[in-house]
Amino acid sequence: MTVTARTTMSERPQLLRRAITLNTLLVGWNVIEGVVAVAFGLLANSVALLGFGFDSGIEVSSAVVLLWRLLLELRGRAETDERAEQIERRAGRIAGTVLLILAAYIVIDAGRRLFGFGAEAEESVPGIILTALSMLVMPILGAAKLRTAKQLESSALRADAYETIACAWMSAATLLGLLLNATLGWTRADPVAALLIVPLVIREGREALAGDECHEHIDECQ
Repeated sequence: MTVTARTTMSERPQLLRRAITLNTLLVGWNVIEGVVAVAFGLLANSVALLGFGFDSGIEVSSAVVLLWRLLLELRGRAETDERAEQIERRAGRIAGTVLLILAAYIVIDAGRRLFGFGAEAEESVPGIILTALSMLVMPILGAAKLRTAKQLESSALRADAYETIACAWMSAATLLGLLLNATLGWTRADPVAALLIVPLVIREGREALAGDECHEHIDECQ
């Protein structure tokens, strides 16, 4: 990558460390978010909360790969390590496939519940708290990553930042369904909320399968 006047060679290691810190925070949050959402989603029979939790878990894989790539560059190894690119592509294909399978599962399960088959979703106060916190955390992390990506001129980090912001929209949709169920007893709000996050899950899956431009121009992304 060409270092511009905005980002000098001396500044770049500091920006990389900032990106690594942000991605480490994201991985930690997504692990907690995924485990808690799936656990309470199962307890409450909430397909929206389950879908949200599984998506968080899948996002960890791509975040970990990006974290590794950032560490490689910080140590001066990103330009020569072809294995990193191969693993990144493989991880993207796996994550993309799993996300599309998750989207299909959500559509089938949510549709089944809308038509009266299967257990109705129950109230989940922990799920409400979790998704409300996610709505606060994800935009802050996403905005910070976008600023760092612009300074680093990293399209890989920029794409990951937009995924983080998309997670906030998933949180909003899931939270809406959980609140309507808890306050008004609209049990069908849960499968409807689950269906609302499907387009975002599909978009993430397709982007992961297609890969980022940095796969084609790896030097420009680092």
